[in-house]
Amino acid sequence: MRIAIVGSGAMGCVFGGHLTEAGHDVVLIDIWAEHVQALNKKGLFLTGVSGERTIRVHAVTEPRGLVKQDLVIVFVKSIDTEDAIQKANSIIGSDTIVLTLQNGLGNAERIGELVGYERVAAGVTAHGATILGPGRIRHAGSGETNIGPLAASKFPQIRSIAATLTGAGINTKAVKNVDSYIWSKLLVNAGINALTAILKMTNGDLVRNPEARQLLAMAVHEGITVACAKGIKLIPDDPIAYSIKTAMLTGSNISSMYQDVQAKRRTEIDVINGGIVTEGQKHGISTPINMVLTKLIKAIEINQGSVLS
Repeated sequence: MRIAIVGSGAMGCVFGGHLTEAGHDVVLIDIWAEHVQALNKKGLFLTGVSGERTIRVHAVTEPRGLVKQDLVIVFVKSIDTEDAIQKANSIIGSDTIVLTLQNGLGNAERIGELVGYERVAAGVTAHGATILGPGRIRHAGSGETNIGPLAASKFPQIRSIAATLTGAGINTKAVKNVDSYIWSKLLVNAGINALTAILKMTNGDLVRNPEARQLLAMAVHEGITVACAKGIKLIPDDPIAYSIKTAMLTGSNISSMYQDVQAKRRTEIDVINGGIVTEGQKHGISTPINMVLTKLIKAIEINQGSVLS
């Protein structure tokens, strides 16, 4: 299978590396030139839960000149979705499936507007990874990946893609209720990411602090209310307890949003806590905790020059 990874940072390299090892024709696409150069020259160094090895890979900074792909997996930050898909348009054919495994709400819909909803699948993954340096990735954690199509008629094709990923060592299920999985992961991110970035805490420190843990619970509770109003059945029976457990199990982790703030990068707050606020407004539901968390992160971004005021 011809597969392109759009956004070949930590997670993109984990997926791309496994798929390359399974014998697929994989190209890693990323705008970080030093990273791409290292991948091509030295190979992908992967360490962590899936073992330590170096994988020979093919990486590029842009898709110009590449052939149409069977599968395009998108890992870029949500703020870069439109630009990345427009640049990748030349490798998306009539039979290509574009699979987004990005954080937050609205990514699949934005991609669908650009390439056609019938070509889009969305999902979530429990894998975790961090960049150690150019061409060097730590596979920090593994777990299940769940994917589903926007168009129900594409479910057999998505089931085949799930089998391809599973065959490459990425345990994947094709599901018909993918929104349930997206919202369930959203609530975990909404409870952990912004608070850790604001309070400058690891995931574990967050839930060991009783006041911070209460704020986590309040943010997640607002998300549960909005999900219920939308008719979305969440996967965990108790999303608040599940979010706290996730933070405990990833206790030493620095959340992706905290990493973005540390690096003075723009965050994905608009599609996480901000996404809950937006969806709540559509249903007349007030979400003051998520609103404040969103505003605080945006204030930090402006203060440190991540975005213009």
